[in-house]
Amino acid sequence: MAYLSNNVFDNGLNYIDTNTEKLYILSANPGSTWGNIATYALGNKATPAIAAPTDRTAGGREIVFAAITDGTVTATGNATHYAITDDSASEILASSTLSSTLPVTSGGTFGLESFTIGIPDPA
Repeated sequence: MAYLSNNVFDNGLNYIDTNTEKLYILSANPGSTWGNIATYALGNKATPAIAAPTDRTAGGREIVFAAITDGTVTATGNATHYAITDDSASEILASSTLSSTLPVTSGGTFGLESFTIGIPDPA
């Protein structure tokens, strides 16, 4: 069985923690293209709270993003994805689908449940 030290996992996860400036909710998957953030953004939360890396239940390591209750909605639509970004570097650090579609209205606020981003143990 392959092995990787927790330090290997943690350095990747700490990169997300250290460099995250915003969490965006989006109307579509941004892929890896920075310009898609502006195209699909429906709202954002600056500096979301992120816990230190811990063991994943299924093996590997993960970071936990705290629940969001006060995200700012900047456009009306249905959010289906999120992106974690380093705006200063124009870099998408991570993105994925939301657990369910989130209808939002410009000028309002949005909330998200706590969620994790993890790296599984090697096979």
